Amino acid sequence: MTAFSTFRILVFLATCLGIYLFYKQWQVASVIGVLGIAIFVLLLTKYTDIKAKRELHKKLVTINEEELKIASGDFHSRPQGLEYQNPTHFYSLDIDLFGRGSFFQFINRTSINEGTKKLADELTANNIESIKLRQDAIKELASKPEWRQLYLATASLIKVETEAKKIINWLNVYKPFITKPMRWFPLVFSLISLTLIVMAFLKQLDAYAAFFWLLFGLAIVGFYLKRINILASNTDKLKDTFKQYSFLLNQIENESFASELLKQKQQQIQSENKKASVIFAEFSKHLDALDNRNNFISAIFGNGFMLTDIKNSYHIEQWISKHHNKVSDWFEVVSFFDAYNSLGNYAFNHPQYVYPNITKDKATINAKKLGHPLLKTEKRIDNDLLIENEQFFIVTGANMAGKSTFLRTVSLHIVMANVGLPVCASSSEYNPVKLITSMRTSDSLTDDSSYFFSELTRLKFIVDAIQKEPYFIILDEILKGTNSTDKAIGSRKFVEKLVASKATGIIATHDLSLCEIEKELEEVKNYYFDAEIINDELHFDYTFKAGVCKNMNASFLLKKMEIV
Repeated sequence: MTAFSTFRILVFLATCLGIYLFYKQWQVASVIGVLGIAIFVLLLTKYTDIKAKRELHKKLVTINEEELKIASGDFHSRPQGLEYQNPTHFYSLDIDLFGRGSFFQFINRTSINEGTKKLADELTANNIESIKLRQDAIKELASKPEWRQLYLATASLIKVETEAKKIINWLNVYKPFITKPMRWFPLVFSLISLTLIVMAFLKQLDAYAAFFWLLFGLAIVGFYLKRINILASNTDKLKDTFKQYSFLLNQIENESFASELLKQKQQQIQSENKKASVIFAEFSKHLDALDNRNNFISAIFGNGFMLTDIKNSYHIEQWISKHHNKVSDWFEVVSFFDAYNSLGNYAFNHPQYVYPNITKDKATINAKKLGHPLLKTEKRIDNDLLIENEQFFIVTGANMAGKSTFLRTVSLHIVMANVGLPVCASSSEYNPVKLITSMRTSDSLTDDSSYFFSELTRLKFIVDAIQKEPYFIILDEILKGTNSTDKAIGSRKFVEKLVASKATGIIATHDLSLCEIEKELEEVKNYYFDAEIINDELHFDYTFKAGVCKNMNASFLLKKMEIV
């Protein structure tokens, strides 16, 4: 890098010296100047290429260092995805999908804003169609760690000044100002310029003729100057984006994919005559060419003798007219791979996890050794879960016994399985179902709504949803905003309604009276998490057991902490 910089300075100094020594013989000085500029540009190009490779390798090193940190549990400083958190969503707020220490924060490796949004959309889609296609795509990407990391490193080098949506909108509404007859004019003008310069060089024409022709060319460009400046101002923010996107598209085009979904995305960027990467690269070159107008020599002599601003603006406008309607597809494919590389990376990092076997069996979930993927393996207690379609489990247990963690574990199993990810279990048979939850409700001063009203609104949302299609319902201690008697009556009636609606799901509660429903309704089963006091210390085994919890710990904890 230093050698190239030094060599460029020497070439520049040598060129200046040569021009100074032969300034009285302007023909010789011109040859020295042109040759010096050509060598300087060549060295600059080589320097730029080496610098780009160096930056790419540094990114690859950073990526692997970051993976080691995340694997050790150090990921809480990464983007939390709070902008995607929606309290009215079916489940995203309740199961810690976004936020500090969330599943999104742990899994996200995207580098492009649109890719990040695509990943968030996949996690919140509640899509139970084509799961096998997504599984195959994730499996294949998991098997391509070098390709994934190269894609991520290249994507992370993109300096986005304008988001893709705005770029697409601008391309779609852009109106050209250079007419098609102007297509050949810069070429004709350049040939005349070359003729005049050669004649002046051979002393067959006064040099002033070439000078006046230069002024004439600048006057022509000046007629379009205001509109060219506007175009240049807009495209200046795009050139790096299109250059890097061309590299990403090239990686997608040149990779061999076997899974159906990845092949579909690959075909989406295929054009009849040229590859999308080549088309993007062409546009990037046109943008770079227009950007050269900021160079004083190029602006004066390039425009004066070759009308370069008009020529470059014409090429950009023609590209926009021809390809503007395809850009959104190409951007979407780049974002898709940015998002799915995160999913493939997760699968690669957890080879011990299993892809659920998608079935149409009576059991909605039949999982062995099911655990929460964000808990440390050495501390995690895994449990078996078999819940059939239209069954409803009532889960009781002492405070801190593991009820809420279990509910989030089951929720994440459903979300991950629907996305196509492997789940934290030794085996899983899964009949796909959409998820809906009510686990974390809050009041709102802004909306002037009480906690109880917010909770009722959420429960109404659930009841309305299950009338349209089946959902797996997960509830955690509902009707907390009312008195215990009212809560017991209301909770019982709500569970009875859900069962009557043929719903499938789990409710966690401290209300042992709710467990009486098992005696009346065959679809309802009782399970619990136990707590024991051993040697005056509270002990939890975090094991999911059939039956009703007998041991509660609130009084013990109040006494132990000397509160009462």
